[in-house]
Amino acid sequence: MDLPQLDAIEARVLGALIEKDLTTPDYYPLSLNALVNACNQLNNREPVMAITEADVTRALDKLRDKRLAVVITGGDSRVLKFAHKATEVFELKRAEVSLLCVLLLRGPQTVGELRGRTGRMHEFADLADVQAKLGGLANREAPQPSLVTLLPRAPGTKESRYAHLLSGAPTFVPAAIAPGDNPAAFTAPLSSDTELMKQLEADNAELKRQLAELRREFDEFRKKFD
Repeated sequence: MDLPQLDAIEARVLGALIEKDLTTPDYYPLSLNALVNACNQLNNREPVMAITEADVTRALDKLRDKRLAVVITGGDSRVLKFAHKATEVFELKRAEVSLLCVLLLRGPQTVGELRGRTGRMHEFADLADVQAKLGGLANREAPQPSLVTLLPRAPGTKESRYAHLLSGAPTFVPAAIAPGDNPAAFTAPLSSDTELMKQLEADNAELKRQLAELRREFDEFRKKFD
């Protein structure tokens, strides 16, 4: 199969749908408003975006054309909900779709970063486990296309990074420390435990926001029968 090519907003929308499917299944599929908020989160997003409902709607239309998103209707709510189909289209297991999700949301990353950032979606046994899953995604058997690639190690960096291929061949090159810069002045990366705690706090805030939205939608629905 041909690999779908996504623009930056499509990639963000697909990544946000996958993330909420895996981390907050009780609030998934997502309404348009919830999906916009998920795309524009300040945490766990690189780069941070400020995209509108119109942007997300256009991206959803294109993702639906590529069979990567669907509209969910019916049930107790009259609000349209949206879901992804990446797992089915690409025949992925939870560990694999977790890695793809984080790459879509945060760009190229090292094996260690990926393990720390997928903790709430899938618990990898160790770095070797992550490496093995990435290798599988990079060397898939036909008809399924490869979904990730290993980038050459850039000057000034200690580790190579992996990138997804859903937006074409990546051109990511981390900036090296310039001559004369003081390495001690650069902020050290967060440990996986610290980053996980920040992620849990942010997700808790997101759950509260989604619960408030559900209550509002329920109140609006109930008013129709008062």
